[in-house]
Amino acid sequence: MPTTFTPRALLLDMDGTLVDSDAVVERCWSHWAREHGLDPAEVLRTAHGRQGHATMAVLLPDRPTELNLADNERMLAAERADTEGVVPVPGAPAFLAALAGLPHALVTSADAPLARVRMAAAGLVLPQVLITAESVGASKPDPEGFLKGAAALGFAPGECLAFEDSGAGIAAARAAGVPVVGIGPRAVDHHPTAHAATLESVTVTAGPDGTLTVTVA
Repeated sequence: MPTTFTPRALLLDMDGTLVDSDAVVERCWSHWAREHGLDPAEVLRTAHGRQGHATMAVLLPDRPTELNLADNERMLAAERADTEGVVPVPGAPAFLAALAGLPHALVTSADAPLARVRMAAAGLVLPQVLITAESVGASKPDPEGFLKGAAALGFAPGECLAFEDSGAGIAAARAAGVPVVGIGPRAVDHHPTAHAATLESVTVTAGPDGTLTVTVA
């Protein structure tokens, strides 16, 4: 049965939700994992959805913060320089086109330069409202990014609908009081409010009263 939501604004994660950047993420994080004697597969299970330094803090809890922050800067530089295999999630171009002129924001753990690089590499239109790593003091799964996204659009969190692929992102949306549509296979085990295999299963239409009708098939 399709699930229908009637939010007033949408809050969109980027990696794994709009942009398939898994190839780059796997290359960069596998390299970092091997450098630190960690299992790349285990690192990748933790990395999705978080800022890099937050992932490092989870994996190496006794490591000084300044070393994680320094590695994070190197990681971001490597990710910005590597766009091989970066493509849109199926349905993302039409989904974003349907949002033209409607209230929506990007809420991503990437920094702004990386967000611009990846959205451009995937051929996607960058939303005007961006909540990036520079915008927040705490990474997902902290709800700060979604709370700031809702506020930037002028709506209460409960009037918004989030789209996420990762456990950290889904937890962040839930903690912010925002219903969340999980996108793709990573989302299934994290109990989103609704789930879609890709954005091809999602339709958005605007009503005369400013309410959006979002249907997840």
